[in-house]
Amino acid sequence: MNSRTCRETTVEGTKIVQRRVVSAALATAALLLTAGCSSDGGGGSPDAGDSAAPSRTAAQGPSPSGQAAEPTPPAKGSAKVVRTVAEGLNTPWGVAPLPDGDLLVSSRDKGTITRVDTQSGKKTELGEVTGVSPAGEGGLLGIALSPDYASDHMVYAYFTSASDNRVVRMLYDEKKPSGEQLGAPDTIFKGIPKGVIHNGGRIAFGPDRMLYAGTGESGDTGLSQNTKSLGGKILRLTPEGDPAPGNPFPNSPVYSFGHRNVQGLAWDSKQRLFAAEFGQDTWDELNAIKPGGNYGWPDAEGRSDNSAYRNPVAQWHTDDASPSGAAYTKGSIWMAGLRGQRLWRIPLKGTEASADPQAFLQGEYGRLRTVVAAGGDKLWLVTSNTDGRGSPKTGDDRILEIQVN
Repeated sequence: MNSRTCRETTVEGTKIVQRRVVSAALATAALLLTAGCSSDGGGGSPDAGDSAAPSRTAAQGPSPSGQAAEPTPPAKGSAKVVRTVAEGLNTPWGVAPLPDGDLLVSSRDKGTITRVDTQSGKKTELGEVTGVSPAGEGGLLGIALSPDYASDHMVYAYFTSASDNRVVRMLYDEKKPSGEQLGAPDTIFKGIPKGVIHNGGRIAFGPDRMLYAGTGESGDTGLSQNTKSLGGKILRLTPEGDPAPGNPFPNSPVYSFGHRNVQGLAWDSKQRLFAAEFGQDTWDELNAIKPGGNYGWPDAEGRSDNSAYRNPVAQWHTDDASPSGAAYTKGSIWMAGLRGQRLWRIPLKGTEASADPQAFLQGEYGRLRTVVAAGGDKLWLVTSNTDGRGSPKTGDDRILEIQVN
């Protein structure tokens, strides 16, 4: 058993919840939007990989149209903590910014969602998500707001149940008392393999209004290359939980495959998708995601000479990163590191790194789980020291406001 391969619990079967057929208008719109797009440390038990500077690599395939005209950010940037927004969070994992600037934060182990006032730091518990079964790296993970949140007030969540990982949506009613504001979860998609490790869990609505979900292979490496399995994939779904129109595999939710454990999703200003991924003993990765792309796991970890696999935009030794959340602002991807305990900046030119990645806040706040764009030159950064692998200090876990350039 490898040093970053923990005890494994796998669930067979990839049953997909059947939902109503998507209308022809939605299918056409999604196809057009797809064409306009890009055509723990948290990943296992501690390992003793050699520490070295991260490296970058050119993405495979032709450069996107107009890439040469894109501005290139400076090779060196900056990141400083402006203030502590909130303290005393229990195993925070997912973050969803509300239209008024407040944040919804999921607790992996408690199975609750809390609203954080970003001005005062006040925390208000919305309620507990029923059906969550926390264990190991599983529990209540990523959350996202409906693309029609202003009218439907729906909150989406990815969580580990007693039998699988699944995606649900819930009505958020602010008028109800604290603790009773979440409606019963409606399961829109299920059957994602679960394990003690590698449950993936990040969800986000893309520029095409489709729901993307990063999954893990649950410790069963054979799932990643099997396009019939939901493990070790990036999935693309309609808001109702159906395979999204225009997906690369007919009638399948699979958008890309060959992943080990995806926990970071971010789109750049040209609607291109990037994903942060845990490696095993050697290389963590930031990947530029192409529909139908094969990212190599378990046959390739990091860069490969095999043209069948897409190479990462940048890679790090596992003790320098163990990347979870990812966000885009100021021409760069910003990536939160768990075991690496630092915030990485990867400046971009198209789908390539324009300069070597740069690290900030190394060791200052412990494990970093989630990073979210906060508008302009600001980020929300969430620590992860109460997750059983960190060393909590007074005030942990916390949300930080970061000013970047």
